[in-house]
Amino acid sequence: MADKAPDSFLYSRPEKVTDGVWSAIGATQPHTYENSGHNNNLSFVITDGGVLVVNAGDNYLLAKSLHDEIRELTDQPVKYVVLENGQGHAMLGMTYWQDQGVPVIAHVDAAREIEENGPALLAQLRQRSRDKAFRTRLGTPDKTFTDRLELTLGGETIEILNLGPAHSPGDIVVWLPERKVVISGDVAFHERLLPVFEDTDTAGWIETWDRFVDLGAEIIIPGHGGPVEGYEEVTRYTRDYLVYMREQVAKILDAGGDLNDAYQIDQSAYAHLDTFHELSRRNAALIFQEMEFEALGF
Repeated sequence: MADKAPDSFLYSRPEKVTDGVWSAIGATQPHTYENSGHNNNLSFVITDGGVLVVNAGDNYLLAKSLHDEIRELTDQPVKYVVLENGQGHAMLGMTYWQDQGVPVIAHVDAAREIEENGPALLAQLRQRSRDKAFRTRLGTPDKTFTDRLELTLGGETIEILNLGPAHSPGDIVVWLPERKVVISGDVAFHERLLPVFEDTDTAGWIETWDRFVDLGAEIIIPGHGGPVEGYEEVTRYTRDYLVYMREQVAKILDAGGDLNDAYQIDQSAYAHLDTFHELSRRNAALIFQEMEFEALGF
């Protein structure tokens, strides 16, 4: 994929989603040196009382590039940075923001993930990004929460919510009730195939989806891919994909099948999505293993 902002660490510059809400849409592909680790969405909300940023970015210089763009749009200072989870492209840039005096907020489970996996993620970044990892170091979130954290900026209420299990531990959404906008992080996917990890709770994610829909958002900024109006598209490529895969795996288990059968699940309805070839077989294997453990009562 061609870099849309070749003179910036950002893969693409921020685009206006609605009044006061912007997002720099990342590449819908794996991390590469060329995209500088900008393969997720870096979003922000501008209010009369300051700016809230969602995702610290994959590295120090990428975070600085985003901050430079924010300064072009507003004189309001960045007051908070929220991490969508504990993955590297969400959190490795946090020390840039902390060096500017901006507190970083994360769910308690995301903070635990950063503590446990941070050194390995930093090592991977340095190997992958080489010179682009300059000044990047590990940080620790300044504030953590469990279910809900409410902030007020410029008289506007901003809700940071953990709705339940989803893509990875500590996934949160940022809900702007007055604007009917939700920045969903990795709770919602489209344009690229969602990845299943070893610690992904696919059954729990399906249940969480109902609470996500109950927010009643009119605009959704997903973790990857451009903003959408309403839930139809992200439901098709998130909840419906998970339901389909679990149904297919259940049939295999009921028939006494094995992992090789899971690899043969027909996922062609999703083959047009980016990262399909990298993730489809892996997803099938991990969901099969997850449901094997469920059948054993784990």
